[in-house]
Amino acid sequence: MKTRVLGRQPVGLLLSAPYAVFVAAVFAYPLGLAVWISFHKYIFTAPGVSVPRPFVGLDNYTAVLTDPAVRRSFLNILIFLLINVPLTVGLSLLLATALNAAIPFRTFFRVSFYVPYVTASVAVVGVWLFLFGSGGLVNQVLGGAAPDPSWLINGIWAMPSIAFYVTWKQLGFFILLYLAALQNVPKELYESAAVDGASRWRSFRSVTVPGVRPATTLVTLLAIITGANLFTEPYLLTNGGGPSGKSASPVLLMYQRGIEQGHPDIASAIGVLLVVAVLLIAGVQRLLERRQA
Repeated sequence: MKTRVLGRQPVGLLLSAPYAVFVAAVFAYPLGLAVWISFHKYIFTAPGVSVPRPFVGLDNYTAVLTDPAVRRSFLNILIFLLINVPLTVGLSLLLATALNAAIPFRTFFRVSFYVPYVTASVAVVGVWLFLFGSGGLVNQVLGGAAPDPSWLINGIWAMPSIAFYVTWKQLGFFILLYLAALQNVPKELYESAAVDGASRWRSFRSVTVPGVRPATTLVTLLAIITGANLFTEPYLLTNGGGPSGKSASPVLLMYQRGIEQGHPDIASAIGVLLVVAVLLIAGVQRLLERRQA
């Protein structure tokens, strides 16, 4: 009976228990509390103060779904993902393949791509503002071809600019994932392809891409989750989601509604909808990859 309850390896259960407790405390409990708050009229109070928090059913969700700003934020994040995810997957795989080859200064390039990822966002945002601000270097180079108004205050270009920035900043992390995956692709496959007369591009398509497919699944999923949690970049680059909410993200709205405006119930409803949306996107992506396998 003891073996059935604890499994065949009780030691493994014991070793995994601290992480299970961590996940329950840091992820499961906050998510459960957010779901509970989203169905109640909830306000913040001082410690020890008790106030009624009545059950309101789907009222918070109705308020969220009928709010144009919330709908716009979900559209913004969809635009962001449509730009960021393909760029992240494509560029990180191409650059990882190049960095995996015997090229001069390979170590230097590996470190260079990783530096923006480990650098504080506030510091890197300063560089991006220097490049894409109204009087920035990019506008000076483009001259009359630069958009007016400028990139980060332009209703059309604000979110794409943020997507390009996030892609550039996080590229180093995903390159490392692909570099690790490339080590597991047998070199014999490349040798066989070369013997058959395959070009480098053909080898890349027929050997590299299938060989790192599990890593591609992971990179895609992480890029979706990271993009859905976008907050720092629109908060810093576009002064909190401007212009007119064209670069606001659901997480940024959660902060504004829950912390700045004191409506944690509305913020929780936005958060629950965001989790559901991410799970649906990840599920569809997983289903498509299974069909292609």
